[in-house]
Amino acid sequence: MPPRRRKRLDPLLFELPMARIRAGEFTDVYFNRSRDALRAAGRDAHVTWQVSVKRGGWLGGIDEAVALLRLGSDDFSALDVHALYEGDRVEPWDTVLQVEGEYVNFAHLETLILGTLGRRTRVCTNVRLLVDAARPKPIYYFGARSDHPLLQPGDGFSAHVGGAANVSTDAQGSFAGKKGVGTIPHALIAACGGSTVAAALAVAHVLPPDVPLVALVDYENDSVATSLAVARALEGRLWGVRLDTSELMVDKSVLPHMGAFVPTGVNPALVWSVRNALDAEGFGDVRIVVSGGVNVARIRSFADDGLPVDAYGVGASVHDGRWDFTADVVRLSGAPQAKAGRELRPNSKLEKVK
Repeated sequence: MPPRRRKRLDPLLFELPMARIRAGEFTDVYFNRSRDALRAAGRDAHVTWQVSVKRGGWLGGIDEAVALLRLGSDDFSALDVHALYEGDRVEPWDTVLQVEGEYVNFAHLETLILGTLGRRTRVCTNVRLLVDAARPKPIYYFGARSDHPLLQPGDGFSAHVGGAANVSTDAQGSFAGKKGVGTIPHALIAACGGSTVAAALAVAHVLPPDVPLVALVDYENDSVATSLAVARALEGRLWGVRLDTSELMVDKSVLPHMGAFVPTGVNPALVWSVRNALDAEGFGDVRIVVSGGVNVARIRSFADDGLPVDAYGVGASVHDGRWDFTADVVRLSGAPQAKAGRELRPNSKLEKVK
């Protein structure tokens, strides 16, 4: 039985500003001038153009890159395009996209394609690394506040492909058909007079019963007392508590245990204090979500220590690092033609874009 055909996202889903893209507004100006020069000279340039990744990871943004070609080239039907798929594992210098056709047809899209692939691959790869470190505990992607809001749909989809269980905004979940999930913000607690219980009850009143309710419990810097208070007030409705103590603060419940560990932020002693307190009062079904500076190293450390963490909320660390791509003409009219050090690098995993 042949393998199932993998699907790509509908190009229209990206809502790309196509008139401005075709006009070259987002293009490095030298590519626009190259098109003008070739046209003015009446020169045909039938090329093989390949895009390669410089660093290993999990590919993101390839469907958006294909959308740019499909909607932004002068004539997509005149191009022969082969590409990998979202989430494919890539190694350094793997070819992820190959285009054959007249160079003037798509030269203005190189800047956009490389930028798209670099950003989305960074998100996809970082989330995948976090997911692998946390497995089988889920990762929630709370990265919306780390960057420009209009980047959320693509970033959220790359996080979804990377394995994130949930995202925090509807825009981040839009490409994958998900809705945003979250907890109770500090601002609402403040608006409720500093009462986490009052804020949790207010949210419970408007939250659909099938949506998990997670309470943020660090407002008064006493996560144990606040967790118990919320659990008592919302017994049977509270799904979990989120520990988010600032890296500059020491939670009150940790003070008696200081001396043998770094006491600031969310640390093992704090997690155990909350877990033990909840269990002692019969709230063993209330989960613990950890957030605040969560990265791969912290997750692995928590896992090695056997901490009773049920899920991790991650944000800024998903945007760490760089995943650069390069695009090169490697053939002209079917014959090798490339700058020194670059050559055609066939990739049997590429599939024709129809």
